[in-house]
Amino acid sequence: MNETNPIVTEADLHAYADGQLPQTARARIEAYLADNPDEAAMVTEWQAQNSGIRSLFSGYEKAKDTDALLITPPRTASSMPKRWTVAAAALVVFALGAVSGHYGPALLQKPELQLAGSETLPKQAETAFTVYAAEVRHPVEVFADEEAHLATWLGKRLAIQNLKIPNLQPLGFKLVGGRLLPVDGRPGAMFMYENQAGERLTVLVGRNTENRTTSFRFASSGNLETFYWIDGELGYAVTGEISRQTLRDVAEECYRQFPS
Repeated sequence: MNETNPIVTEADLHAYADGQLPQTARARIEAYLADNPDEAAMVTEWQAQNSGIRSLFSGYEKAKDTDALLITPPRTASSMPKRWTVAAAALVVFALGAVSGHYGPALLQKPELQLAGSETLPKQAETAFTVYAAEVRHPVEVFADEEAHLATWLGKRLAIQNLKIPNLQPLGFKLVGGRLLPVDGRPGAMFMYENQAGERLTVLVGRNTENRTTSFRFASSGNLETFYWIDGELGYAVTGEISRQTLRDVAEECYRQFPS
């Protein structure tokens, strides 16, 4: 930030880029940006990212006939339709077979485990990864050297007491930092990690008070893999262009460290 005008903070610039400032304040910021071309270029980049995110999620602005299923309480086993019974059985087979006994114990410990109902969480996680993982100068808002501040700030925004940022260093991934971003129209958090080979992955956390199940699924989009689950009111998604086995290991570690 240019020290010749300390009145303009980075928070002011973010608010300007997000269109959250009144006209009088915008004029002050615009005057500042006119004298600071580096900051002006940075704000222009943020605005372009905002526009890209809005474009990618424009399809979710319209209601779907299946939306009610996302908040419908789970049925009892006796009243569950046959097709859902088959789906639940297939999920158990996947958990016990495909993971070869390594991943299942941690995620199957809760009896209410069910198939994930939300279609939006993995898509939002993929979009966040695509937009931010390729960034060089501004991949995150708060870098790892301020990890305590990052956890406190995002914990307050998501109403999570004592939010713990997963430590993935035993798996070879070091925290880059994190940022605030929308998840289902509410404040969400994204944490970014990087290994020595320069491969990055993101961990997305979003709150939805209608969530009532604990679920997990894989989603793939080209070379991009996402593993996501819903635990009570919180949804989590781990995304990266890495092997599925590595992604499983990361997701399992996040599952263990996040609040339950």
